[in-house]
Amino acid sequence: MPSEKIRLHIENARRKAGIFHITPERWAAASARHPALAGRLDVTLGWDADILEGALETAQIMIGVPSHREHLQRRAPHLRWLHATSAGVDGFFPLDWLPRGIVFTNNHGAHGVKAEQYMRMALTMLHTRMPRIIANQRERRWQQVFTPSIAGKTALIVGLGDLGEGAARAARQLNMKVLGVRRRAKKSRHADAVYPYTELDALLPLADCVVLAVPLTPETHHLLDRRRLDLLKPDAGVINIARAPVADYAALCEKLRRGELAGAILDVADPEPLPADSPLWDTPNLIITPHISCDDGEQYIDISLDLWFGNLARFLAHKPLKHRVGRKLGY
Repeated sequence: MPSEKIRLHIENARRKAGIFHITPERWAAASARHPALAGRLDVTLGWDADILEGALETAQIMIGVPSHREHLQRRAPHLRWLHATSAGVDGFFPLDWLPRGIVFTNNHGAHGVKAEQYMRMALTMLHTRMPRIIANQRERRWQQVFTPSIAGKTALIVGLGDLGEGAARAARQLNMKVLGVRRRAKKSRHADAVYPYTELDALLPLADCVVLAVPLTPETHHLLDRRRLDLLKPDAGVINIARAPVADYAALCEKLRRGELAGAILDVADPEPLPADSPLWDTPNLIITPHISCDDGEQYIDISLDLWFGNLARFLAHKPLKHRVGRKLGY
């Protein structure tokens, strides 16, 4: 006799870019790739809470974190697993709204390939002083800016999760020396050496480029603050693909205006979208990309759902789920 189907609700938000929407067509394509697992599910798919309350009454699994999360235990009495379609979950903290019996997972693993490609570009652009060259072009100034080979230069990767490992792979491909920093000095096959956060001050003067790839937590807020920015060499650069508050942007802009850093590439801002009157737009030797570094514009949902189905197999086998969000860690 076939087992009873698992009730799954998928919640979409139209305010998000279309590449993040789980449409019926994308769900059907993923189900066709995982037919045995998909056959175990009874699925509802909603937009902007249009059917949310009714779906929560029976849902055992949910993809997509609802914007209104209060009284979730009462509203979703059968919910056992909640999955965020993003890797960063700082916007959902503190998790006082999450009942203890519900496992919360994030989308770790969906971003590394695109991050690696972006970082090859960003590391090369900073090293060749492309922010300065672009500024010269705008001002119709012909100024030859010569730089040495990037091979042998040092990339300091702060955070070695999915994004940081992608950055480390990119740096390795450019024949850079790769130093990693993470909460615990666990080895990485893409880094020459890995250190704990407590060693960051000693490592910053060695860096030709600092890459921020950490989750935003109380521990990492302004991790690259004014004091630590002052430890960098004047010809060093900064790349942020993490969250904006990981760095002190006001101090970073001051150093760029004074010519005390070679340049910066920022893929994240606070707030987003970046207001037209933000001083970041006019800061010299600064390139802004609008939070697009790590998301595949064609296959983000395909990649994400394949990872999710892998976790579903573990759920059905009563195994611990991967990429569980820790209440204390913040990711």
